[in-house]
Amino acid sequence: MTLGLLGNKIGMTQIFDESGNIIPVTILKIGPCVITQIKTVLTDGYNAIQVGYGSVPSKYLTQPELGHLQKSNIQPLKYLKEFRIENPEEFVIGQILNVESFSSGQLINITGKSTGKGFSGLQKRYNFARGPMTHGSKNHRAPGSIGMGTDPGRVLPGKKMAGQLGNKVTHIKKLKIIQVNSEENILVIKGSVPGKPGNLLSISASE
Repeated sequence: MTLGLLGNKIGMTQIFDESGNIIPVTILKIGPCVITQIKTVLTDGYNAIQVGYGSVPSKYLTQPELGHLQKSNIQPLKYLKEFRIENPEEFVIGQILNVESFSSGQLINITGKSTGKGFSGLQKRYNFARGPMTHGSKNHRAPGSIGMGTDPGRVLPGKKMAGQLGNKVTHIKKLKIIQVNSEENILVIKGSVPGKPGNLLSISASE
């Protein structure tokens, strides 16, 4: 099982394949990540490793976070994330993980926060149809009826309404790796990934 890594989105561009077809790609800066903790069935009830990413000055971390990292003699790291694995005995604390964990042509899953679009109406948020624009209609982008009257006499939970759009954790599965650059720790992925350039992403091998 290939490990999960953390990284940042750099941006999108396009490249050409051997046949001259245009491929839309996203460039990701991945790792290097440090293993900060190893969890096993004996000690924690499950097998996992905790991975750290992004060096920061120690003043930006809390005392518990600093203590957790200093226990393993690891420099202050901004992000920590756990990945479930089946073979914890193959890893050691302090081990460096980088893009060499992945190979060209491999399928991966990417998790990140989608771009926040603020308070949005129903047409933009849920693709609702709008009302008639002519013949004296005053129902253009309004939601219409949101429930029944006497029974049940309330708006049912889960009703689609205007509200916060985006800024949610999003998972995209089975994205194909086009190129791996181990010198610069860069992955080139076919298609788009969540969020804006600079966004933190979690990358793991697709099952």
